[in-house]
Amino acid sequence: MQDQSPPARDAAPGLSRAPPNQDEIRAQLEHILCSHEFPKVGRSASFLTYVMEEALAGRAGRIKGYSIAIEVFKRREGFKQDDPVVRIEAGRLRRTLERYYLVAGQNDPIRIDIPKGGYAPSFVWNEEVPASSDDWLATRFQKLMPFGLGAGIMLGVVMVALAVSAHLLPIGLDATPLGSIEEGPTLVVAPFANLGDGPQAALYTAGLTEELLTALPRFKEIRVFGRETSKSLPPGVEPSKVRGELGARFLLAGGVRVSGDRIRVTARLLDTDNDEILWSQTYDHDIKTQDLFSIQSDVANKVASAVAQPYGIMAQADVSNPPPDDLGAYACTLSFYGYRAELSASRHLDVRQCLESAVARYPSFATAWAMLSIIYLDEDRFRFNPSTDGSAPIDRSLQAARRAVQLDPDNTRAHQALMTALFFHQEVSEALHVGEQALATNPNDTELLGEFGTRVAMSGEWQRGAELLDRALALNPGGGGYYHGTRALAAYMLHDDETAVIEIKQANLHKFPLFHAVAAVIYVNAGMMDDARHSAASFDAMRPDFIPNVVAELKARNFRPADRARLIADIRKAGLPASDEVQASMLWQSQGSAVLVPR
Repeated sequence: MQDQSPPARDAAPGLSRAPPNQDEIRAQLEHILCSHEFPKVGRSASFLTYVMEEALAGRAGRIKGYSIAIEVFKRREGFKQDDPVVRIEAGRLRRTLERYYLVAGQNDPIRIDIPKGGYAPSFVWNEEVPASSDDWLATRFQKLMPFGLGAGIMLGVVMVALAVSAHLLPIGLDATPLGSIEEGPTLVVAPFANLGDGPQAALYTAGLTEELLTALPRFKEIRVFGRETSKSLPPGVEPSKVRGELGARFLLAGGVRVSGDRIRVTARLLDTDNDEILWSQTYDHDIKTQDLFSIQSDVANKVASAVAQPYGIMAQADVSNPPPDDLGAYACTLSFYGYRAELSASRHLDVRQCLESAVARYPSFATAWAMLSIIYLDEDRFRFNPSTDGSAPIDRSLQAARRAVQLDPDNTRAHQALMTALFFHQEVSEALHVGEQALATNPNDTELLGEFGTRVAMSGEWQRGAELLDRALALNPGGGGYYHGTRALAAYMLHDDETAVIEIKQANLHKFPLFHAVAAVIYVNAGMMDDARHSAASFDAMRPDFIPNVVAELKARNFRPADRARLIADIRKAGLPASDEVQASMLWQSQGSAVLVPR
């Protein structure tokens, strides 16, 4: 097919001109759809054609998510709005049009857009918008300025780089509703296949799919297509069909076999780009020992934890092979978890800048605000890259956490951030209350589970904290060196030296200063004095300010007096000096507590 390019615009900007007529608009639409810059898979072409024809027919006011779902995605009457299929495709279409006009359509006479906040299209002469990509970027940059000059400069540089690197998709920098942030991975749950006989098998199969569609959306870093989409698919749907018709990156499928009193569930996660099976698992249960509803819930929670949690299979797949339309907002969340696994000052700075740019572009992105809260807190508790603007990191952390909760009251990461900020604000009871509530909402999120276990342990409940951390590490063994480190500290406090040594060796946080402090006291108690002195020296080199202020540092972490005394005594045994003030404090603590400094 020959490229029938519309004539380049030649009207001078600012001249009064009649709006484009229907023939001119349809010619522009055809030109866009035929362009190599417009995707040939998925429903973008059908979506754009439908809304354009409705608008040209004078029915723009009737274009709703419901009508698009019925007409474009062929959903049945009764389609429910909890299925995000239309929002996801609308976000993708907006980015596709942005890219088209930045790359292939710079000189097209008519610009077609799908403005945020609805699905009705707009069409104007292209000279009525900034005429060049530089002007377009400048306009977008100006919209960012209310969020701070530093963030604006940084985003301006980033966006210019994006314009030069045309293989990346541009994305708007204006305020975007939470529902339109689609950078996270998308997942479709196909109905599980009924491989058994009788009504019991059918009941279990339907119930398991329903449980999965309840458990998976609790993980806010992913987007899960809803029940209507799931019901519209056959159990054995091909991954390529899911990719082509829905644009979803991942497909969760499986089957249920019932034989007598035994139930076997097989589950697998597939990458729809290449049909690769990324993960599979088999679960066996006995109806005589568990009822059907308990089995459904147990299997659904295990599957959700494995594939959807922050360090789960979907996140690992995106780290090794990021989606091609990822422009930064979702990349920030991946970077955040990468930072949490390493806890280094250099990665902290990169992630802070990334998240600050993300919330500037998406002020209603609750997950990014929650992560930024934790990053701000780390400026204070870890002394990572303190801001020079004079504001207290703990205040910024609390503000960001509260904003995240306000934006999305069901967001697990938001409640985790609020819990942690309150804990370091010395509001321990309130922090633990928030943590309990968050854990009840999503007991399968190991990032939350590990953080809550850490807060519980440091507040003095070492045994319960250890149990929570064990649960987090069992659900996700490779998820967090930070939690191995805290589990090692809990074992040390519980006088379980063997477990403490095993856990600290698994933490692998050599760029994190406090790792070396915990290792030092553990090795002291285990009689490994050479290792203890080496760890103590590494810690002192990385945080020379800590030991002179050790009492205040430990108080800030809400250690009980007896626990502080024990830690200070053992860090001195490892070779780190303590000032007279610290030694006097140690003596007072040990005399005033029921638990004396141990061996």
